[in-house]
Amino acid sequence: MASEEPGTQYKLQITAGPTYDTSTHSLVHVNTDTNLSIETEHARVNICLRIQDYNGLPTSSPRTHAHFSHPSRSNDQYSLAISFVPKKPIAGDEVVLGNDLDRPIRDRLPPGSGYAFKFIKWWVDPGLEGDIYADEPYIYGPGLSSWNYFRICGKEGEKYVPEGTDDAETEDIEESTLEIHEAVVEEGAEGSGQEVRDRFQIPEDPSQRQKHFLNEQNRKDFEFEPGRVYKADFGNPYIGFSDFTIRIPGFPVPVTKYIDEKNHELRYILKNKATGDIYFVVLFTLLIGTETQAQPPKDESPTGESEVD
Repeated sequence: MASEEPGTQYKLQITAGPTYDTSTHSLVHVNTDTNLSIETEHARVNICLRIQDYNGLPTSSPRTHAHFSHPSRSNDQYSLAISFVPKKPIAGDEVVLGNDLDRPIRDRLPPGSGYAFKFIKWWVDPGLEGDIYADEPYIYGPGLSSWNYFRICGKEGEKYVPEGTDDAETEDIEESTLEIHEAVVEEGAEGSGQEVRDRFQIPEDPSQRQKHFLNEQNRKDFEFEPGRVYKADFGNPYIGFSDFTIRIPGFPVPVTKYIDEKNHELRYILKNKATGDIYFVVLFTLLIGTETQAQPPKDESPTGESEVD
């Protein structure tokens, strides 16, 4: 049931929420300046999703975002930026980011999938662990080493003077906040977050920070503090949501050749691997045929009006 022109047969819909249950999800407004807020007993999270050449629901979504004009993001196909405020202490080694499914896909995987996973683990993220052939397939990586950019901020509402500002009495004083849509998330710190980076000897360079946290003991030593704002950005050039292709060098895979009515979802999750606590779930769904007109569970746009065509 594959199509040579997937854009005419498939439409991408993205929702997010605090659980796997899609009835708790809201529509994600891609490439807009809208944060989707999720709050649970475990944490408060804001999500901002950007996709190059986006052609999904709602159809009013911009095709791209200025985010991708930033020199450090020009090669990325998508960006999943978050801000995260825990409500209780969380061990750094317990927070994982990844993909999982609740049904097997081994009979739908293209030849060479095992090689592709090994390539991704070797070239993209050595911290990944998973089993794509399991009854409930999964790929998880430690958040601290998987995020492309990681920023430690002050406690929520904490005021600080941005770097380069000399006069603390100027109107340049800012405060740590969950908002993330206004600027590209950079590696570094804000306010008292710098003290945290210094205390745990976290490198300032993104790739060196990732390498630092590939060490299990370094992850165990780190703790996500309740009330502190953490910001992160995750993206790469390997998943093309415009043509539904996995773009591994020398191994491009058109995803639409391997989906059916039961296998047309990709789920990103941030969770606690020790307790099972879920911080957020983002669900990418390829709507097939007449389903491309399906309505999302709910739309929490700032206007309160549905923007889905």
